Amino acid sequence: MLTIAKRVRLTPAGASLNGVRIRTGQTDTNGSLLTSIYREQVGDYPKFFKMDPLCKLGFLASEILLRDEPERFVPRHDRAVVLFNRSGSFASDSLYQHTIADAANYYPSPAVFVYTLPNIVTGEIAIRNKYYGETSFYVLDGAPAGRIAAIVSDLFSDPEVRSALCGWVEYPDDAHFDAALFLVERDGNSGMVWNEETITLLMNE
Repeated sequence: MLTIAKRVRLTPAGASLNGVRIRTGQTDTNGSLLTSIYREQVGDYPKFFKMDPLCKLGFLASEILLRDEPERFVPRHDRAVVLFNRSGSFASDSLYQHTIADAANYYPSPAVFVYTLPNIVTGEIAIRNKYYGETSFYVLDGAPAGRIAAIVSDLFSDPEVRSALCGWVEYPDDAHFDAALFLVERDGNSGMVWNEETITLLMNE
């Protein structure tokens, strides 16, 4: 049986871990909630400032989710990272489009182009935590809890997979974003079963 060991939610309203709100400053001096949370909750990974908004969101949610895990940075092959959203890397796609739309003012930025792939966020999480297992990013229509439950459950058909960091990471613009990440384990003892009903409940709490 698959169970949810931990969960985190991060929205413009703030952050919560296992349903308990984490006290954070609402914005830093530049008006960025994510930067404020980074400074308060992480603070030791300067590469954060080079990330696009989607990647910052997923990275921060994973940092809060994993921060108390023992032997966190020991390399491992038994953990998968699988994320989902509906808009892909739209925020970065739009920014990149602005750099190439005007032929008279053509300035394509490689730094922006890198983040026009939504699976970069799974890669950043895997690199940070030294995960060498499956990493995937699915762009789905809506927030279909049933498909999310099935895709993640299917990962565990591989006997080497013991856990998965998975969930929803959506960042269409600065005013509307949502990360709901879960640490799912094989034969865990949390009591929260990984299934469509639980996912729906937790993503709407």
